[in-house]
Amino acid sequence: MKQQIMQWDQLLTTKRYGHEQGAEEVGRSHFHKDHDRIIFSSAFRRLGRKTQVHPMALNDHIHTRLTHSMEVGSLGRSLGIRVGELIADQLPPWVTAHDIGMIVQSACLAHDIGNPPFGHAGEYAIRDWFRRRRDDARFQSLSGAQRRDLETFEGNAQGFRVVTRIENNLFDGGLRLTYPTLGTLLKYPWTAERGGKKGKFSCFLTEVEILNALGRDLGLIPQGENSWCRHPLAFLMEAADDICYAILDLEDAIELHLLSFEEVKPILLQLCGDLEFDDAIFATQASSRRKISALRGKAMENMVNSVVQAFMNNLPLIMQGEYKGELLADGDPMVRDGIARAKQLARERVFPDTRKAELEVGAYTTLGVLLNAFIEAVWEVNTLPPEDLGYRSQKIMNLMGIHAPEPDLSLYDCYIRALDFIGGMTDHYANYLARQIGGGIAV
Repeated sequence: MKQQIMQWDQLLTTKRYGHEQGAEEVGRSHFHKDHDRIIFSSAFRRLGRKTQVHPMALNDHIHTRLTHSMEVGSLGRSLGIRVGELIADQLPPWVTAHDIGMIVQSACLAHDIGNPPFGHAGEYAIRDWFRRRRDDARFQSLSGAQRRDLETFEGNAQGFRVVTRIENNLFDGGLRLTYPTLGTLLKYPWTAERGGKKGKFSCFLTEVEILNALGRDLGLIPQGENSWCRHPLAFLMEAADDICYAILDLEDAIELHLLSFEEVKPILLQLCGDLEFDDAIFATQASSRRKISALRGKAMENMVNSVVQAFMNNLPLIMQGEYKGELLADGDPMVRDGIARAKQLARERVFPDTRKAELEVGAYTTLGVLLNAFIEAVWEVNTLPPEDLGYRSQKIMNLMGIHAPEPDLSLYDCYIRALDFIGGMTDHYANYLARQIGGGIAV
């Protein structure tokens, strides 16, 4: 049997989801338009009020989802341009290396756009809320696959839904991004049933037909029902995200006085690929913030070089849909080991932080109040005659506005609409609304 190989002319089509393929752009490429649509979207702007790692930190230098996404986008652009230059002879005539950079940057900017309030704690809170109610009468009519979506709620899948369904053109193409940008955004291009032990997936049942249309039109290689190999550029998006996590999580920990510069310095030197690197600022009384900036750029440059080399070394496997590794882990051994040390230090010293734990437990309470109210309301809309709808549920439907489900939707779709609304909230608005709904009492 002939080996399937993805083709760049398909992978880089200018076809746009939810819209006919347009005429030539003036002043910007099709892929630059994707970038602009993401930047100007409300969902992207709200990332400025959503937790990255440390919930609602008072220190203004701590990363939010917005600053994290912008930094990931910057790195992603560099990776895309570098790779684009190396494969220039393989690219179709309508695509330049800078277009490759723009595709990766756009996907990076949108990679967290579906994350709920309170970061990963918010994801866990939503999952646990549904799991604890498996025997509830409100969920008995759902299929196993529908329950799986709710019980393994994934910010990646919600992000795919945001850009293809919700933002700008509600249920009419969303942001109407090009297929290559959407393909690059799909870190896990399969549904929940194929999420494995970690439960990672990028597509709810509501977007299955979009996933499969992308897979077919981009020429991705099928991996089973509702499951495709990654778009080659998705590996660059993943690497950009991992680079930022490795370095910038440590920076945030220094800002919060959870770690000292001297504890982080050896790891950054390892990521620089030069254990002997020195800078005059290290011997001064300069702030840790200034000292770490002297290492950040050098470390990122070295990690970018490592990722690009790993991508090119594994390109044949990537194009065959058979590469299952991570570019940072398969590149320079010093980078690989430095990443491992950074993650271990974060696990041991950053994530157990008491204040962080307190706020994450509070996130469970906040989201529990919201889910109790909104799930009950949409259940009533779906199962009761309009005249029997409770006063509280009517008011909640008013709050949901355009996200409020119509009575003729399936119960599963109604629940997903409630998650659209809750998942789109900022940390501050979620806290505010939970207090209002709960009457100031923890529910």
